[in-house]
Amino acid sequence: MSAVISEVLNDSIAQELELQKGDKIISINGEKPQDMIDYRYMMCCEDVEIEIEHTNGGIEIFEIEKDFDDDLGIVFESAVFDRIKPCTNHCIFCFVDQQPSGLRESLYIKDDDYRLSYLQGTYVTLTNLTQKDRERIEKLHLGPLYVSVHTTNPQLRAKMLTNPKAANILEDLKWLKKADIPIHAQIVLCPGYNDGEELERTLNDFVKFKSIIQSVAIVPVGITKFHKNNLQTLTKENALHVIKLVENFNTKVKKHLAMASDEFFLKADYPIPDKKYYGSFSQLEDGVGALRLLMDDFDKRKKKLPIKLKTPLELTFAVAKSSVKIFNKISSTLNSIENCNCEIAELKNEFFGDNVTVAGLITGQDLISQLKDKNIKKLVIPSIMLRPFNNDFLDNTTVAQVEKELNCKVIIIKDIYSTKEIFQILCSCNK
Repeated sequence: MSAVISEVLNDSIAQELELQKGDKIISINGEKPQDMIDYRYMMCCEDVEIEIEHTNGGIEIFEIEKDFDDDLGIVFESAVFDRIKPCTNHCIFCFVDQQPSGLRESLYIKDDDYRLSYLQGTYVTLTNLTQKDRERIEKLHLGPLYVSVHTTNPQLRAKMLTNPKAANILEDLKWLKKADIPIHAQIVLCPGYNDGEELERTLNDFVKFKSIIQSVAIVPVGITKFHKNNLQTLTKENALHVIKLVENFNTKVKKHLAMASDEFFLKADYPIPDKKYYGSFSQLEDGVGALRLLMDDFDKRKKKLPIKLKTPLELTFAVAKSSVKIFNKISSTLNSIENCNCEIAELKNEFFGDNVTVAGLITGQDLISQLKDKNIKKLVIPSIMLRPFNNDFLDNTTVAQVEKELNCKVIIIKDIYSTKEIFQILCSCNK
């Protein structure tokens, strides 16, 4: 892996140098950057010498004078230019291990790289850190990190991660506290393992580290039909218990630190908390607060809804079970507009199994098999169903294939936490 350019921004230094997609940065001031952290640090100077390998194999060196904080205006293919640090665990709940063969290769990559955690908010267990890694984290004060704690019981964590090194979690947290490295903690809740008294123990241990813990996200284990560890699914009783434990913990630390993910509230048939519960929404990618953001955004925008559309509009929202309630509310409101007809297509996850209820794991074949007889005109899907920067679903089905099979137009909503793009569709019908 190397520092491969995937995009050159307009009106940038890189564009002036005529750098192209596919070119590689070999060195900056004689040093080879390992990742975006190195790149950002090396670029913080006024005189820069950059060695570039072009797509034709030619090598060119540029000497650049710029302002201290000016960037080249480059987007890279990856935030890590050398080898991604692989995961050395074999977690009993690992989603990668619960996938069938035949999917795209990237879905089988198990990374546990502290650099991606710092740069992109991916979760790390800290079990594969070398002394050199620790020294770099301390020296550059790389935080916040997103840490998969799961439990502070050493023996239980070693069992759940199937790695003896996982038992060092309390020592790792002490090291992070001493180095003053902030973290966002994650707990994947596996009923029968780290719930109940074990969850209470973990939250109580977190009190000792509240100076560095910026948030705690508790999410239920995802279980596909391919899993082999006899894991238990979340029950309503489990969900209610977690919600209450979180409330008690936040009262104890006197701030909204811990959060249960949206699925707990849905399973418990409990109201979604207001935005105060989620603080800065720091763990949205884990499904913590996504429904609240969407609900609040729609409530704010619906005041400006038109009474009538000049051009009739028929929309079908493809939604997973986890978001059916909110989209029923949205569609009901939109259907009060004259010439607007919205329907909800609740999708079951036939590919991964009924226990998987989130939109991000719906496949193209799920859409085709369940909607082929619905006579849909325009199908609205969230971008999380698709591979980033691509139009492929998890099963390698393309948007074009779905459109052909369903004989409809697919509309992709890029910002899944906002209804702005839905309102733009409505406005386009009134021009």
